[in-house]
Amino acid sequence: MKNYDFIILGAGSAGCVLANRLSANPNFTVCLIEAGSKDTDMRLHVPLGFAFLGEGSKYSWNYNTEPQKEFEKVILTEPASSVVDSTGELHEVEAQSEEHRRGYQPRGKTLGGSSSINAMLYVRGHKWDYDHWSELGNDGWSFDEVLPYFKKAEHNEVFDNEFHGKNGPLNVSKIRHKNKSVDDFVKTGSSIFGFNEDFNGESQEGVGYYQTTQKDGKRCSAAKAYLVPILDRENLTILTDTNVDKIIIEDGKATGVLCINEEGEKFEVNAKKEVLLSSGAFGSPQILLRSGIGPREEIVKHGIEHKVDLPGVGKNLQDHIDYLSVHKHKSINLIGFSLGTIFLKFPYEILKYILTRTGLFTSTVAEAGGFIRSRNDISIPDIQLHFAPGMVVDHGRQQLWGTGISCHTCLLRPKSRGEVTLKSADPFEDPKIDPKFLSHPDDMKDMIEGYKKMMKIMNKEPLSKYTSKHVYRPIDLDDDDDIEQAIREEADTVYHPVGTCMMGKDEMAVVNNKLKVYKLDGLRVVDASVMPTLIGGNTNAPTIMIAEKASDLIIEDWS
Repeated sequence: MKNYDFIILGAGSAGCVLANRLSANPNFTVCLIEAGSKDTDMRLHVPLGFAFLGEGSKYSWNYNTEPQKEFEKVILTEPASSVVDSTGELHEVEAQSEEHRRGYQPRGKTLGGSSSINAMLYVRGHKWDYDHWSELGNDGWSFDEVLPYFKKAEHNEVFDNEFHGKNGPLNVSKIRHKNKSVDDFVKTGSSIFGFNEDFNGESQEGVGYYQTTQKDGKRCSAAKAYLVPILDRENLTILTDTNVDKIIIEDGKATGVLCINEEGEKFEVNAKKEVLLSSGAFGSPQILLRSGIGPREEIVKHGIEHKVDLPGVGKNLQDHIDYLSVHKHKSINLIGFSLGTIFLKFPYEILKYILTRTGLFTSTVAEAGGFIRSRNDISIPDIQLHFAPGMVVDHGRQQLWGTGISCHTCLLRPKSRGEVTLKSADPFEDPKIDPKFLSHPDDMKDMIEGYKKMMKIMNKEPLSKYTSKHVYRPIDLDDDDDIEQAIREEADTVYHPVGTCMMGKDEMAVVNNKLKVYKLDGLRVVDASVMPTLIGGNTNAPTIMIAEKASDLIIEDWS
């Protein structure tokens, strides 16, 4: 058995930060364990490459949700069967059934985790979000208290003021590619909702261009920012292609981890100080449950020994529900597949990227967006827009011939709550993910109003020249029932699950404000799963912030 001071489970946005900050102390030994492989694939580093890391990629867990009861039903085609009729003639019958549509949940499975496959947008959320965490009883997590950790992580090439950092490992830059349609979106949206040059500054509301986690035209993932510079540290061990079966618990303390290597062999790793669980909003509760930590009923039904009763493990799942308006428009300057783009534009852009690290292949696809209010009687934005100079259909899993544009309507603070549970005790089986999208009636109402606001931009000049031809059916903006039907048919996640190991003080809380798991010693959860409520923005930057703050808490405890 190998012994380390700290074992980190998951090399995603949080795990990479922890590995860097803890191993900076030469007196600490650190082991970082990642189920995925190393991040050597070019698609993980060329920004536009993420568009080609869809379903089936080995760099994603490629999860699917349980059928969502508020989504439209779809027809499933099952394997054909043979039947014999009354005359003895053999017929092939294609069996069909119906179920509610499932959501798609890609999560990173490589060094850097989801920061290696995401759209690289740097968005912190609203000041209110963190003040709300503090109001819920989480001392130390107000905006003024977490802002120093955002700044500590960040090297911002664009802004130098009280909201931004200049010396952190995570590089934040302007987008090195601007499509004309994106400029038209910003011009049009700003004329209605106002212009915002910095969504992470004094105010979030308005329309503008996104900042991105890139450096010199390449993706700056958590692995690139935090791991690459420290690979030569002798006190840091990184294990890839290594699955975690369970956390070992002895006498009320997490003492180590049972792992499974690439060859299927099991081995133990011992933690002399702490086990740090950073496997994300799906992986962290799954590992806790397999370790016997969580609600008794859920654990024992899978034949697992129940060790610690924490009813909140896997509960409180929150995610951003999102609807896309997609439009065809014939232009070689848009992102897509046509004779012009394949034979003229792509060769030129490839050469441009190789020589200058600029152009189309630095695109985040969602190059601009905004934060708006669905209703005038609320004080902060509750809708986020992502505008893309390309047709995004079914998470990019469907590649349409031609070019066009897309715009997301994302509900920032949904009231619906879901859960993550086990399908079995098998460490290689996916978790059971049920976001329960739209289960709270207010979410649909807010989505409808948000969509109407978004379409005010899409239907106004100069952007309206792109929007005449709908990829999905046209929607009657004067008919709320028609909008609702469209949302039930097409809406899905925009990849921001949180909350399943909630930080707090009530009976459903899993960790305290120092991210220590209740009723256990030697175990913390450090990732997006500890967020008590979903923040109003993208979740990568907040997750890195959480890990930066956690690192200080851990170091303070062991100094």
